[in-house]
Amino acid sequence: MWRDRERRTTIPFGIAAFRIGVYALWPFGYTTVERRDAGAASCVGNVLWLVLAGWWLAIGHIVTGIALCLTIIGIPLGIANFKLIPVSLLPLGRDIVRTDQPFTATSGW
Repeated sequence: MWRDRERRTTIPFGIAAFRIGVYALWPFGYTTVERRDAGAASCVGNVLWLVLAGWWLAIGHIVTGIALCLTIIGIPLGIANFKLIPVSLLPLGRDIVRTDQPFTATSGW
């Protein structure tokens, strides 16, 4: 339940924060998909994350996205900020995948 793919014990909120940081570093060419195997613990964790930190992060991405879209040069970065809103609101139970393979994390193939 609270383990990563290598079956080591991990801290889920730390992994979620790291996932947001990596995705924010270079969001171009990537997207987020919901994991089908995420259980009830990720739902409870998402509610806790939303109350404590998620809405602050989402508001920050909305404000900076609007500010960046005011300039022509900042439009791609503003769009990238808008892409970060769902993963900053509810990061648990999500994977980051390349956009040329958007269903690799969710399909069982």
